[in-house]
Amino acid sequence: MQQYSSLPDQNSQIDARPKPLTTIEQLRAELWLETSLNQLQSRLNDCLLSACNTVPEAGAAEAEILQTVVNEINSAVHSSNLALTDCAVGIALFEPQETVATVCYVSCSVSPNSQPLFLELLTAEKKLLLRLQEVIELEDLQQLENQQPPSAWRLADDSGNVMGWLIIAAAPLNSAGDSLIKSLAQLSEQLMARSAKHCTTALVQLRHILFWQQRYQQLSNSNQQLERTNQLKNQFLANTSHEIRTPLNSIIGFTNLLLTPGFEPTKESQHKYLNIIQSSGKHLLALINDILDLSKIEANQMEVQWETIDVPILCSNVFAMMKEQAAEKGLTLRLKLDPDITTLVADSLRLKQMLLNLLSNALKFTSEGNVGLEVVPKGLFVHFTVWDTGTGISQEDQAQLFEPYFQIAKAVASGEGTGLGLAMTQKFAQIHGGSVKVESEVNCGSCFTLVLPFKQEAGVGGDEGAGEAGEAGEAGEAGEAGEAAKAKYFSSPLPFIPSSSVDILLVENDLPNANLMQIYLRELGYQVTWVKNAAEMWEALAQLDPVLILMDVHLADGNGLKLVQQLRENGQYGTIPVIVQTAMAMKGDREICLAAGVNDYISKPIDLPLLARLVAKYSKAPSLVDGE
Repeated sequence: MQQYSSLPDQNSQIDARPKPLTTIEQLRAELWLETSLNQLQSRLNDCLLSACNTVPEAGAAEAEILQTVVNEINSAVHSSNLALTDCAVGIALFEPQETVATVCYVSCSVSPNSQPLFLELLTAEKKLLLRLQEVIELEDLQQLENQQPPSAWRLADDSGNVMGWLIIAAAPLNSAGDSLIKSLAQLSEQLMARSAKHCTTALVQLRHILFWQQRYQQLSNSNQQLERTNQLKNQFLANTSHEIRTPLNSIIGFTNLLLTPGFEPTKESQHKYLNIIQSSGKHLLALINDILDLSKIEANQMEVQWETIDVPILCSNVFAMMKEQAAEKGLTLRLKLDPDITTLVADSLRLKQMLLNLLSNALKFTSEGNVGLEVVPKGLFVHFTVWDTGTGISQEDQAQLFEPYFQIAKAVASGEGTGLGLAMTQKFAQIHGGSVKVESEVNCGSCFTLVLPFKQEAGVGGDEGAGEAGEAGEAGEAGEAGEAAKAKYFSSPLPFIPSSSVDILLVENDLPNANLMQIYLRELGYQVTWVKNAAEMWEALAQLDPVLILMDVHLADGNGLKLVQQLRENGQYGTIPVIVQTAMAMKGDREICLAAGVNDYISKPIDLPLLARLVAKYSKAPSLVDGE
């Protein structure tokens, strides 16, 4: 009896233990939870890595993270094979200071023939449909967050700033043991809560990534701008050095020539050399003033004097200044003024300088026909259009016209201008709140239009600016006089005086410098043939057998260093010694020239005794410089 009486107690102990099936289901559910969260984290890491590598738009990267969270939760629930099979997961976002949030991301997993899924507000007995663009009151979201079990979890950063809510709307759990249902409900709540934390962390990390990417881009752009500025500075210095050394070479060279013991030029030649020195000095003064003005403009230190200008009188004065230059070339100047234009507010000296620059260029590139100025009103602006019937400008050259020191081939060949006129004109126009436009076609003439407003802001500029403008205007006129003198005296090289069988070919684009070297070397007994560009050099080589070539670098139709390379590759001329005489005198320029294949290098202003020694060295005629 006692044996049998003990059986019920044993059976009751067995019944009190957890059922094996229930325990396995719980373990499976917990494994599902951790696996789902790991998968979500992995996908979010992929999104962040993609954001690091591709620099996406901020909105697109954030959208990818939010959609990934919604999709991964939905996928986890759908693949669980547990009781949570019918659900909708969404994210509602809202802007600060707003009282509603909008559902922007939804992913659903429902069984066939399921009813629509609603969010139930238990205390208010209110149902909300979870669908895209659904607007939900913040009070309702807060209630969904606080009720048990919760249906919403806020997405907030470390500072407490709420970005939105992660929401789930699920169908009732299907029939199962009460303990299992309770366990699954807890696991689903953990899934949503921890997913919300993963989502928030990913969004904060994304913002950090985008911030540093933006900062990196700003620093990169700043660095590129600094590099560009540095390159422009170096280019400006190199160009300035070249442009200054060219007239200096004539000044110093002809001065040395006149002071050379035993050199007794005729009175006519002496007068010509002094005119070369004078015109080169005026050219140098105009160049320096232009450089100073350009530097002031770039540094925003250029002051102007606004005044009411009588436009017809100013235009007539400008035409009077250009009349002689036009007459020398047999050109007709035409002025057309709209009667409605009487005055405008501008800096009179700067306006005069702009018009002189444009008209001077028009005359320079017109050999026959007309040059004109037409002034017409257009709305709040005045259009000063300078037109000509000249050679026109190619599209390639038009793209560089307003770059400092840029000159088209004809201007370089003639030795006229500083290459700063159009750059200055554009800068002055911008200071006036205007612009300069160009329309041109090769062999069909050109039209440059200066556009200026009728009125300027009052109280700008001062007497100092007017004084500087006056000095610049005088310098500009002096420069024009120098250019006219140079054109008059240097229209052709000096006469050829054969005195030796030692032939030297001089390739030099600057006329005064070519004359200087011709005169000096001929006095030493050399026979010098001068050409001014690459085309003439090849023609001369077909007729001469020079023992030496003196090569300039900046030519109207090519680069002297490239010509040297072509000579070295030519079997007939490859062994002719080449000495470069150039205004390239910056650090490293000598090495650049030697690397191109030249035999030696001399910088401008040229040291004439050094030139004599180098010519003697490479022409194998030392006796010619015994009297040096």
